[in-house]
Amino acid sequence: MASRAFSGLSADTVRANLERIRGELGPEVTIVAATKYVDADELPVLAEAGIEVVGENRAQDLEAKHTRHGDAFRWHFIGHLQSRKAKTVNELCELCHSLSSESAARRLTIPALVEVNLSGEESKSGVPESELEEFLALYDDVRGLMTMPPETEDPETSRGYFRRLRELGERYGLRELSMGTSQDYRVAADEGATMVRLGSILYQG
Repeated sequence: MASRAFSGLSADTVRANLERIRGELGPEVTIVAATKYVDADELPVLAEAGIEVVGENRAQDLEAKHTRHGDAFRWHFIGHLQSRKAKTVNELCELCHSLSSESAARRLTIPALVEVNLSGEESKSGVPESELEEFLALYDDVRGLMTMPPETEDPETSRGYFRRLRELGERYGLRELSMGTSQDYRVAADEGATMVRLGSILYQG
């Protein structure tokens, strides 16, 4: 799936998409607007459209965007968390979705979700399911779990991964489940997502 920048965003378009998706998912699911490909100049459009929570993938971009628009949103970190970037995430975000290394766990100080690699893809970050119980003992403020299934054209192929994450959350008493993106958020919500991370589905007309 090719990456692309979103420019010339329309507040009316984003607002209409947001309201439609909220209607599909209900108030219990938090919509996190993924801003990896949204320039800092475009963020006021998201605020005008009613976006409340944004998720950034890179600590450097997080810092730059927060400097300009910090009060406009609640900030989450949704990208791979490097331990040397934990200080920035601690200072600027209310939640990290992607805790997956012992070194980052030693430096992070905010509530976190543990990223679980359920697909076994080497290209993906995340704690293997077999190591999850041991990893959970490393951090005192784990609120839930996050996963990213393989990219797919058929959202139904993600269902098994989402269901497994929900089962793991239930096993360990973790309520928050960050799962589902623009490709499969409806299936994720069916399987118990409490947060979905959405990009293109919010921004495109």
